[in-house]
Amino acid sequence: MNRLAIRFRQDGQEKPGVLLDGQLYDASTQVADWSGERLAGLREQLAGLDLNALPTLPADTPLACPVGGVRKMLAIGLNYAGHLEEMKAQRREDPMLFSKAITALSGPHDPIVIPAGAQAVDWEVELVVVIGRGGVRIPREQALAHVAGYCTGIDVSERHWQKQRGGQFIKGKSADSFGPVGPWLVPAERVDLQQGLDLQLSVNGQVKQRSNTRLMLHDVPALIAHVSTFLRLEPGDLLFTGTPDGVGMGRTPEEYLQPGDEVVARIAGLGEQRHRVLAEPI
Repeated sequence: MNRLAIRFRQDGQEKPGVLLDGQLYDASTQVADWSGERLAGLREQLAGLDLNALPTLPADTPLACPVGGVRKMLAIGLNYAGHLEEMKAQRREDPMLFSKAITALSGPHDPIVIPAGAQAVDWEVELVVVIGRGGVRIPREQALAHVAGYCTGIDVSERHWQKQRGGQFIKGKSADSFGPVGPWLVPAERVDLQQGLDLQLSVNGQVKQRSNTRLMLHDVPALIAHVSTFLRLEPGDLLFTGTPDGVGMGRTPEEYLQPGDEVVARIAGLGEQRHRVLAEPI
């Protein structure tokens, strides 16, 4: 059964739902939320729902991030050779780890908002790993057993704030709307990381990034093992796994998002995000 977890917005609330064969269902009478310990065994949780007893939803129902109760957004930098080259960086032995503020989290079709004073808002399509079972110092060979599923994500970045304003990357990674995730959560058992997943991002219909997750320098098990060496992973944590080449800062001349742009990000099997770029009202 190809059931996928979604969360949707209705009456000012975010509620859990299911997507099956293009039909959206409201699962809020059977599931409190797709969050916390419920993420462990996600496929079994989805399979146990009685869809015949669930209300259907219109196709245009607004979707939220498919994971509820997110407590940490962690991210990996410089995890593709092409991106290393375009950023004129050298490969390091350990993955580069940084964080994004939870307040940056947004839905798969919400606007990307350019904050007041921003000069260089960039795009980065990424595979997002959703933790289902927590742990610390997780061995690489056991890492995938801790994964609930996978999503499409964009690590939106303000490069001037990230590179020129001092401090840590979190400055340029955490404005409101800078962490869109979705449109749905695919159970881990349905994703073949060995085959790899094609990922692509376009701006105004022009493809800017195109690659495959097989080209990651540090794979998902290695990333989970590395990150959990330094901090405890918890159910519902989101791990952005790095972006391939094609970002705006890596282009000559540099290109950045402008109000009115449309950004479309997709990962094979994980769905598509579509965002209008807006300027923050002053």
